[in-house]
Amino acid sequence: MTVIAVLALDGVVPFELSVPGQVFGTANQAAGTPHYDVRVCAPAGSVTTSADHGAFQLCTPWGLDALATADTVVVPGHSGFLDEPPLDVLEALRKAAGCGARLTSMCIGAFTLAATGLLDGHRATTHWQYAAELARRHPHIEVDGTVLFIDNGNLITSAGVAAGLDLCLHLVRTDLGAAHAAATARRIVLPLQRDGGQAQFIEHPQPADNGTTLQPTLQWMETNLHRPLVLEAIAEHAAMSIRSLNRHFRAQTGTTPLQWLLRARIHRAQQLLETTDLSIERIADQTGFGAPATLRHHFARLAGASPQAYRTAFRAH
Repeated sequence: MTVIAVLALDGVVPFELSVPGQVFGTANQAAGTPHYDVRVCAPAGSVTTSADHGAFQLCTPWGLDALATADTVVVPGHSGFLDEPPLDVLEALRKAAGCGARLTSMCIGAFTLAATGLLDGHRATTHWQYAAELARRHPHIEVDGTVLFIDNGNLITSAGVAAGLDLCLHLVRTDLGAAHAAATARRIVLPLQRDGGQAQFIEHPQPADNGTTLQPTLQWMETNLHRPLVLEAIAEHAAMSIRSLNRHFRAQTGTTPLQWLLRARIHRAQQLLETTDLSIERIADQTGFGAPATLRHHFARLAGASPQAYRTAFRAH
């Protein structure tokens, strides 16, 4: 029997708290034989969930000491994730790791796991909105905010909220094989493996109009995405040399003119996929990619899914 310990800190996100029980419990049902024993572990034997997500109190017979006897520890997100975790929580997680447990985190639960120091020197992920903050606080962690989960063996981190489902299905697949994982996914009515990563959800806001010299050029580029814009034409519109253009672009947008143009075209393609019935050929033409194959290549690389898969997932009905 594989023991799954779910760490429940005050302010825990209710959905993430319940995901392990849902997935591993369903895996038991799908297999017809209990493979998992899911235990919710709270420092004081009771916990109040996040007020922002519908606060309620629950009691559990399992405390922090139960983490040391678990095969897998799951750390969901909680409302105080930016605060330093209590020392006894950190010690319990480190002890579990020392006993050979597989430590995993969901969403912003990565901040709690990172505070133990166990993720130092490893790749890790969290919700894309907080990836930069995790990297700032823990410079020894290689943070990737574009993927759904990262498996380092006994240290596994997953992205925002629903990616906890992907994480737990991945653990079932690792433990019991693809057939058991597929049967579990069917019962949950979830794809065994979702296309793409977090990149398809990340917001890319436009630079603020603060009177900088590039703003008119950015607006002109947005209006002319369908045209085959080249560096010389962009520099000419901005009335500066290509060298100056590159320098100003990096200072004001954090990227190069052509990379900014590529992302703007992908963003326009996303809008058209969501709101129109235009064919991929027409969208490729209207976004300046020209050939559908070129659109598919760049879209899959930057949005993490094919244009058709993106349209299926995000089409506004």
